[in-house]
Amino acid sequence: MNFFKKLFGVAKEEKTPTVEELQRADEKNFDILKFDGVKALKINSVGYAIECFTHALNIKEDLEVRDYLSQAYVGVGDYNNAYQQLEKLAQSQPDNIGIFLRMAGIAYVMENYVLMSASCEKALLVDSKSVEALFLYAKACIGTDDITNAVAMLTKAIALNEEYAEAYLLRGEVYLSDGNLDDADNDAAYLLNNYPDNEEALMLKANIENKRGNAEQAMEYYGKVIDVNPFSKEALENRALLRKQAGDAEGAKSDEERLNEILSREQEEGDQQGIESKVKESYNNINPLGI
Repeated sequence: MNFFKKLFGVAKEEKTPTVEELQRADEKNFDILKFDGVKALKINSVGYAIECFTHALNIKEDLEVRDYLSQAYVGVGDYNNAYQQLEKLAQSQPDNIGIFLRMAGIAYVMENYVLMSASCEKALLVDSKSVEALFLYAKACIGTDDITNAVAMLTKAIALNEEYAEAYLLRGEVYLSDGNLDDADNDAAYLLNNYPDNEEALMLKANIENKRGNAEQAMEYYGKVIDVNPFSKEALENRALLRKQAGDAEGAKSDEERLNEILSREQEEGDQQGIESKVKESYNNINPLGI
């Protein structure tokens, strides 16, 4: 780019600059690159932002610029490089738990649960009572099918914060997947008592009743999920199946038609929401209840 030629190119041969002049030039160029990189990042010109931040770091080390660079790499889906930038930040700030939590979030997006566990362990060395670190550690355990430790981490997080709704939700889902329906129902009861119209809590309760074979109750709660979110594919699919099994062919057909409409629309529009949602949730330590 002309911009970089202007910064680093050689003009007409003149007298050799002094060390002080070179240092001042480097400082000026660094400031320009940092400013332009931040500006580019804000307008989603992420490739140019990466170029600016990389050149700036070639001039001198700067933790803020390296932080911006990690964010830019996330923006283009280059999670390995994003993680590496955060590792360098962690080396400079080993007591900054926020860095380790972000590393865990990025590892989650990469589905590298071993790396995620390691990041959570480092976070807990900084603060053994961090409920966010315990929550993310539980998700890493789930990724490696370590259900026992996942429940243990979530239970500890809830003991530290009895109103940690996200931990109740995740623990309920873990209990459900492990066939522990009574404990799952206890967590669902807490959530519905405090957040009666929350889609995730209603879905948990619906799935519990479905697993128990309580078709009427399951359909009731799937209906409540659909009332909250008419585009819930899981609720429509499950209720359609239950209606069909109950002999309600017309109701099942209605749900199937709505489900097919949603799937067709997603295919036509090119659905990117799932990927974007996952990145956002992970990178911000996940908040499925929106609390």
